[in-house]
Amino acid sequence: MIRAFIAGIAVALVAPTIGMFLVVRRYSLMADTLAHVSLVGVAIGLVTKIQPVLIAIIAAIIAAIGIEKLRGTKRVFGESILALFLSGSLAIASVIISAAGGFNMSLLNFLFGSITTVTQSDVFIIVAMSLVVLVTIFVFFNKFFLVSFDEELARTDGIRAKFYSTLLVVLAAITVALSMRIVGVLLIGALMVIPVITAIQFSRGFRATILLSIAISLMSVVVGLFTSYYFSLASGGTIVVVALLLFLLSIVFNKKS
Repeated sequence: MIRAFIAGIAVALVAPTIGMFLVVRRYSLMADTLAHVSLVGVAIGLVTKIQPVLIAIIAAIIAAIGIEKLRGTKRVFGESILALFLSGSLAIASVIISAAGGFNMSLLNFLFGSITTVTQSDVFIIVAMSLVVLVTIFVFFNKFFLVSFDEELARTDGIRAKFYSTLLVVLAAITVALSMRIVGVLLIGALMVIPVITAIQFSRGFRATILLSIAISLMSVVVGLFTSYYFSLASGGTIVVVALLLFLLSIVFNKKS
């Protein structure tokens, strides 16, 4: 449980931070797309007996760069690109899984999340990569902010918009791959998006909204972990259910105010 809390808190800090930029860019489905790509990496990792999280990170980064390259050509609409990668990666993952003899418990842990099975090496990778993502966002915050809101304006200001857009989706890919153990491939998008849209209900500034979304994410993970532990529930699903309840409370609160 100590390892679970360390990993959970690390992901709770980074997921809504990168999720905020995705929501602003109307790229919320990017998280789900990269999650399915990460599943390909997990399947390869389990078959080859190489650290699945590392292979998932590599697969997600390659896909993120590919998505940005295709988006830059403007030959395919953004939503269509995401659908292409989402369905394609799911098909590839299913082929690899079936060739390897079908589902096993390890793969199910990645699909639905099983934070209590997080190993010491998983914790090290999750914490180290979370720090990399957070430091990168802090250093390039203003550039990410401008690129997310108006890419054309960023270009006119002399910012390398294409580079920072690609860097942003690479950070999203890392975040998604890290979150698999916590909430599972099928629920990653929820942890990255729900705390953000909950925080947006309070109509604060951009920085304040990020901080509030992090607080909501932390509360969801901590309460979800305690609840799942004492009631023997799935950790990933419980965390997301708590996040959903907080979102509903924010709607009620803002209606009253």
